[in-house]
Amino acid sequence: QVQLVESGGGLVQPGGSLRLSCAASGFTLNNYLMSWHRQAPGKQRELVAVVSSDSSTNYADSVKGRFTISRDNAKNTVYLQMNSLKPEDTAVYYCRANFPLAGRVYWGQGTQVTVSS
Repeated sequence: QVQLVESGGGLVQPGGSLRLSCAASGFTLNNYLMSWHRQAPGKQRELVAVVSSDSSTNYADSVKGRFTISRDNAKNTVYLQMNSLKPEDTAVYYCRANFPLAGRVYWGQGTQVTVSS
């Protein structure tokens, strides 16, 4: 069974850091575009960061310079390192796996990140 499981969310103070993990099972993520998305209460889901199969990356302007997406194919896992966190980063963060040539898209269940004093 194909599954993506996020972990590492929690409550942090402004300026703090968190590292989110997305572990894949039932498939090998090597050929997938991997991305992180987030959704705050009352808002639409937005793209945060993308890493391709060759490890090239793209980021939303709001997180550029603060967040880093990476992939470890040996562990079949994708990460999101979040530094200098702000209250506006508060959201549920979701992991996505996309293989366009095969028409496959998978989503994780989400993990809550709360930035507050």
